[in-house]
Amino acid sequence: MRDQLLYVCALGRTTFADLRSGDRMAVNKITWDRVGRVTEPGRYMYTFGWLTITAGDLAIWQQYPQAAFTLLAQPSEPPEAVGEEFHLGAFDIAPDAPPFTTH
Repeated sequence: MRDQLLYVCALGRTTFADLRSGDRMAVNKITWDRVGRVTEPGRYMYTFGWLTITAGDLAIWQQYPQAAFTLLAQPSEPPEAVGEEFHLGAFDIAPDAPPFTTH
């Protein structure tokens, strides 16, 4: 797990030491309200590009309506496609809660 975290951080050009010191990476998140509380899986056009929402994504939003998903870019196909393509990644079920800390 730690090796995976280090690898992901390295890809994002943030080191493990940066994260430990309190620095945070900028991550775009999106909520069910922001996508208009869609009720069907599919590919939807928004101001930022095309977003694919799966049945699994919707199931999470139905159980946790305030959940915020990480917005992940994906390559457009075909290359001449108009607009960027996105899908939903990891999610936070309590995005407005204070950060969890241990002492």
